[in-house]
Amino acid sequence: MNEGLVATQLGIKGIPNASESVAVKRDIELARITGAKLHICHVSTKESVDAIRQAKEEGIHVTCETAPHYFLLTDEAVRGYNTFAKMNPPLRSENDRQAIVNGIADGTIDVIATDHAPHSEVEKDLEFDKAAFGIVGLETSLSLSLKLVHDEIISFENLIEKMCKVPASILGIKANIEKGVPADITIIDPIKEFEINPLTFFSKSKNTPFKGYTVKGDTHLTMVQGNIVYGK
Repeated sequence: MNEGLVATQLGIKGIPNASESVAVKRDIELARITGAKLHICHVSTKESVDAIRQAKEEGIHVTCETAPHYFLLTDEAVRGYNTFAKMNPPLRSENDRQAIVNGIADGTIDVIATDHAPHSEVEKDLEFDKAAFGIVGLETSLSLSLKLVHDEIISFENLIEKMCKVPASILGIKANIEKGVPADITIIDPIKEFEINPLTFFSKSKNTPFKGYTVKGDTHLTMVQGNIVYGK
């Protein structure tokens, strides 16, 4: 739970922004000193985005990622002690959410990941403090991230970069579509509208805070190493 008004009103101990940003700034300084490459996962605060932006301007080898819940939701989603909105790092303030959006738009944030963390209903249907951290993100990441395109925050090409090409580059994986290379591709309909329904998930876990959200962008076929692993 983010440290702030909502946490106070719910009587839940909050996690301050500094718990993330201090670690980010420390690791950036270590990367500066050593010249090592640094990749930061699950960026959720304005202070972290600002520090990473400055580090890149200074030529430090730092990349980072965030996930759809950090640019779409705030700690308001936790009201009602909604454990499906409990994650680590926690959902932050509107100011932080907007900073994440701006970081995606200006290239400070390199990658959009799923932060996929499946949990059973038993693990989530507990008092808030005892419930497991995390949400299922794999099956909703594309449609939720496409909102950035539909809202004209980034281009469709830029979304492909952040969800496919840049992650592959960071990991040293070839991500080009070429003749003779086994296909790792996903074919989508970027404008098909549907309502997120956890009961239709292939995952055994249904722990998503996005139930009932109307989104655009549906997957029709996925191939891994030339084999069709999903298709409608």
